[in-house]
Amino acid sequence: MAVLPPEARDTIAVIRKGGPFAHQRDGIAFGNREKILPPRERGWYREYTVKTPGARDRGARRIVAGRDGTLYYTDDHYRSFKRILE
Repeated sequence: MAVLPPEARDTIAVIRKGGPFAHQRDGIAFGNREKILPPRERGWYREYTVKTPGARDRGARRIVAGRDGTLYYTDDHYRSFKRILE
């Protein structure tokens, strides 16, 4: 996880603990409409906000978690993803 910003590492720790989450929309289903992540059934992926310093809203950074524990990071609001290998 060395390439992840510290805020992403913090988000992963909160996901693993099951919360509490900072944003009301954290944990909602991620639809994968961009079709960048591997195709899975509806509800397989959940999205979580990664705090963006200086942002007044949720910003563009997210962790997307698969039901199997697979994690992905995006810093450009779903235009690209990096798989997080631990």
